[in-house]
Amino acid sequence: MKPIKPFIVLVAILFVVILMIPTLLVIPFSEEKASGKLEEAPKSNPESLSVSTEPAVEVAVYRANMGNTVDIPLEEYVIGVLASEMPASFELEALKAQALAARTYVVRQMLSEQKVGVPKGTNADVTDTTSHQVYKSKEELKNEMKEDYDWKMEKLIKAVTETKGQILTYDGAPIDASFFSTSNGYTENSEDYWKNPYPYLKSVPSPWDKNSKEFHGQITMSVKDFEQRLGVKIGDSKEIGKIIERTSSNRVATVEIGGKTFSGKEIREKYLDLRSSDFSWERKGDHIIIDTKGYGHGVGMSQYGADGMAKEGKSYKDIVTYYYQGVQISSATDFLNKITAKK
Repeated sequence: MKPIKPFIVLVAILFVVILMIPTLLVIPFSEEKASGKLEEAPKSNPESLSVSTEPAVEVAVYRANMGNTVDIPLEEYVIGVLASEMPASFELEALKAQALAARTYVVRQMLSEQKVGVPKGTNADVTDTTSHQVYKSKEELKNEMKEDYDWKMEKLIKAVTETKGQILTYDGAPIDASFFSTSNGYTENSEDYWKNPYPYLKSVPSPWDKNSKEFHGQITMSVKDFEQRLGVKIGDSKEIGKIIERTSSNRVATVEIGGKTFSGKEIREKYLDLRSSDFSWERKGDHIIIDTKGYGHGVGMSQYGADGMAKEGKSYKDIVTYYYQGVQISSATDFLNKITAKK
């Protein structure tokens, strides 16, 4: 018998190895697949990564046109106020500043034992009118915004979401976050328009407002109408009244007309329904022409001023700390817990 040549033995060994390779490769990968190691990892839900610690709080809103009180989740309420109080076309940072002011305002109101401006016999925290903050539901906003509803609401919700859980405080308490449309170039000291002085509601320059479409206003009324509204007689005199004093922001503090003295606030709100207490007038024949600068009471944050600051690249934090002097942006959680405990 002839000995097997080494070459033939080598070929035989290689042949066996080649046959075994697929089996060696398949076995480990089959085990991994069975154990799930090669399956795609489940995608995480970003919302599940953080759990909100804020208590669920609802705002009791008196719907003036309906004559009833409706409970609305806090953040939904803030969206409805933001959509009603500031144009969605404003810069996002201005909208965020307004959202923060709106949330602060209502939290302070809910914490108060005295619900000023709320109809008696109701359990409402606020009304949906300018007595507090204007609020409109999603259905009302859809009817109002029409084809612009989607993009406007997306922007408004973003502003509210990015300030969620934040309020403005001074010395550890929510502030009276007053706001208005347009200044006359300066905001007003709270004590110059209302009775109470607040250290964070001080007059500051607001030059951006001069670009507002609301900056100048003018109305014309008959001399007879003017006399009836104020209960005065000016007769044929060319002089309508004499301004006795102006505030530091150049609004009318007191004015004398026909022997009577009025505050600028009274003239604006109670008698003539003016856009601002920064007014001047002149007589032309049987009519009086009244010019105003600014729109609103002038105390706190100017909305058009906020938009002007945002256009210059300022953040919502820059805006609120400018118009509300010495305030801090704080978590609302502790205050919401107190509200929940009260109910």
